Amino acid sequence: MPVTESVNAVVSKMEQNMKERMAKLAKEFSILRTGRANPVILESIKVEYYGQQVPLKQVAAVSVPEARVLEIRPWDPTALPEIEKALQKNDVGAPPQSDGKMIRINLPMMTEERRKDMVKVVKKIGEEYRVAVRNERHDALDKIKKAEKAKEITQDDVKGLEGRIQKVTDLFVKQVDDQVAAKEKEITTV
Repeated sequence: MPVTESVNAVVSKMEQNMKERMAKLAKEFSILRTGRANPVILESIKVEYYGQQVPLKQVAAVSVPEARVLEIRPWDPTALPEIEKALQKNDVGAPPQSDGKMIRINLPMMTEERRKDMVKVVKKIGEEYRVAVRNERHDALDKIKKAEKAKEITQDDVKGLEGRIQKVTDLFVKQVDDQVAAKEKEITTV
């Protein structure tokens, strides 16, 4: 019985790796600019604050008052110049405008050409993740075949496991396709 458990662990590990890839894909898609202001595009920005590099969200509140406007309100007004400097250093698609109390970023409308380019990027990213999911399947199948060669499991077990692995793979490939389609729709919606 311990052999069956180790083979099941292979399938479980594969499924866990695929779930992690889906989470990474969702994060990667959330950062892509779609024409609407999204505070997520500022998540990677670090601000110099009392001699330390800290994430922007730790020194300011970021809000979206309008569809294409981001507002950054620092918790400490003395941090405003450093926040503005960090925003200028990291190109966010539009120049930051400070009024002394907060910073506004007015994101420009996306052109039709830019939308088409973004759709191509989304499709490329989606294909990379489909390949990654299939690679996880391939690794799991290799481990199953090795267990069969070592006479740890029977040929019937291999067939059943191959079917299970394929079903899980198909499920995750469909999730990638669904996320790609949703992001494409978000980008092309004006």
